[in-house]
Amino acid sequence: MDPTGLGLSPLVAAFVFGLLGGAHCIGMCGGIMSALTFAVPPSMRSPNRLAGLLLGYNLGRITSYMIAGGLVALLGNLVAITPTARLVLQALAAVMLILMALYIAGWWKGLLRVEALGRHLWRRLEPLGRKLIPVVEFPQAMALGAVWGWLPCGLVYSMLAWSLAIADPLMGIALMGAFGLGTLPALLVTGLAARQLSALIRHPGTRSLAAITIIGFALWQLWRLLPGHSLA
Repeated sequence: MDPTGLGLSPLVAAFVFGLLGGAHCIGMCGGIMSALTFAVPPSMRSPNRLAGLLLGYNLGRITSYMIAGGLVALLGNLVAITPTARLVLQALAAVMLILMALYIAGWWKGLLRVEALGRHLWRRLEPLGRKLIPVVEFPQAMALGAVWGWLPCGLVYSMLAWSLAIADPLMGIALMGAFGLGTLPALLVTGLAARQLSALIRHPGTRSLAAITIIGFALWQLWRLLPGHSLA
């Protein structure tokens, strides 16, 4: 079954959305990764070690996304007990994708209010992350990345809304994993200081194109929810 109605697997769509959100990821998380890199003692900053730590941070982060996706999709499964409830969740997911697009392009910052909902949890988790710094080993990096994965983020919350609408825990896990993998190139590039590609991802034109693509997808989703259109 193709929930997108575009011949596009939801996992492929989630991966693409992660790629398109790269500009936001660089702006929000790039500084964190740079700070973690510089926190490594100079005598231990070999290229292989730094690459391993970057991979560990991101694997931990994506693992947390997948856990959150599974939990939220389970909640959706419990809530979507009627066709009407399922329809409402699907509409909410499409609206959240539009908000994500506006956020990526910098046209509207309303998702900052949504991010505020996660700050209470983050205040409890942040001290755990601080205890792991400086990170010098791969397991430390994964643990810190797992904490970092709960950092309030409007893009992540938008994708979690989609997981909620899918209402299938296994698909929710896979969806957030695909999204996390999509964000990986931008953050690895930032950590390895590839300035040219970073500049391309952050260019206003790139961000606008990403936003328009996501808005088009979300509007198609909303159109399919109208009476007389198939949801299969």
